[in-house]
Amino acid sequence: MKTIRIGGVPEHFNLPWHLTIEEGAYEAQNIDLQWTDFPGGTGAMCEALRNNTIDIAIILTEGIIKDIIAGNPSKIVQTYIQSPLIWGIHVAHNSSYQTLSDIQHTKAAISRYGSGSHLMAYVNAKNQRWNTDQLQFEVIKNLDGAVTGLTEGAADYFMWEHFTTKPLVDNQTFRRLGDCPTPWPCFVVAVREDVLAQDAAIIQQILDIVNTTSVDFKHIPSIDHTLAHRYDQQLEDIQEWLSLTQWSQQQIDHTTLQSIQDQLYELDIIKEKVALSQLLHSF
Repeated sequence: MKTIRIGGVPEHFNLPWHLTIEEGAYEAQNIDLQWTDFPGGTGAMCEALRNNTIDIAIILTEGIIKDIIAGNPSKIVQTYIQSPLIWGIHVAHNSSYQTLSDIQHTKAAISRYGSGSHLMAYVNAKNQRWNTDQLQFEVIKNLDGAVTGLTEGAADYFMWEHFTTKPLVDNQTFRRLGDCPTPWPCFVVAVREDVLAQDAAIIQQILDIVNTTSVDFKHIPSIDHTLAHRYDQQLEDIQEWLSLTQWSQQQIDHTTLQSIQDQLYELDIIKEKVALSQLLHSF
């Protein structure tokens, strides 16, 4: 039995992984796929890849591209979610801020530097024509930290996936000022290079299994009810999310990847653009 360690956010996007693990699909191929939740998101997973505590990460596209360019010894092997991630822009429910322009010179809560919540603050600032040099940040680690940070005033706004934070909007912990979709496919599968060198065939097997589930995921009977129950979401919210979400079973295409690099470079999130071969692995 070959052990492979995989990590991802504890969100509805990753249910295909959990279903295939629970049904024993990997064990049937003599693979012990061990899942770890990362509530801290992309920054925490980048660190785990670097520290050799996971082998595979289901990770935000912009975050892993930035970290590979910065020296993370991993490669993207496949797009996982083709559609954009919709980032809600949240303030405390009782905050005086009413519009996006109200938060221009305030402090953003981020899970950590290099995380999606950090990088998307730059994308939002560019969209709003703000000076990105003036952005301010408060590290809050995860969603629970954001609740504390915004409620107690340590930070003023927080960007996190729209539907994951919807229950906090519904219960009046947060108030959403708007949304900021990623201008690229949102999740990819990244694998450490040493694992690819030793076990590429096993990684391909793992991808084949999850892809078989993800390609038909929306057609699983009552999958909307399963998602709503497992992730404590309203059924109508899950149904809307499913209608907006597209899984992928293919490697990210070169034109898209170059466009992402161009945008990250323009935002000064990456200091250089690299050859696509430094970012991608093809089987």
